[in-house]
Amino acid sequence: MALPTKLTLRVVTPDHSYTHEVDEVSLPGSEGDFGVLPGHTPFFAALRTGLMTYRQGTESHVLAVSIGFAEVLPDQVSVIAQVAETAEAFDEARAQAGMARAEEMMAALPSEMLDFERARVALLRTMQQLQAESRRHPGH
Repeated sequence: MALPTKLTLRVVTPDHSYTHEVDEVSLPGSEGDFGVLPGHTPFFAALRTGLMTYRQGTESHVLAVSIGFAEVLPDQVSVIAQVAETAEAFDEARAQAGMARAEEMMAALPSEMLDFERARVALLRTMQQLQAESRRHPGH
């Protein structure tokens, strides 16, 4: 049996889903980042908040992902995440405002674990968005 030459990447969030044929995928696993090429050994991994990249030929794409899982098969990668946003969808002003709100919540309510955790996740997500935006516009 021949090894596959491409991967089908499926990304599903509460807001949308899409599928791409790709050559390579890199994901932020909870135990560390990992890369997937066609023919990879199957496994299942939890994802942490971070940047996911995928390559189609010579073109690379970046998504900010938060809170999810990935299933890897030899010819497919399925990502189910709470958030998966493309760099084009980022709004730096909105992200900066979100970071300020999250920091205020964390400073004002450190004993409220639920609010603190939501603020922490929002802060991590915003930081990843800003990091992805800086990769999209180097030197900005």
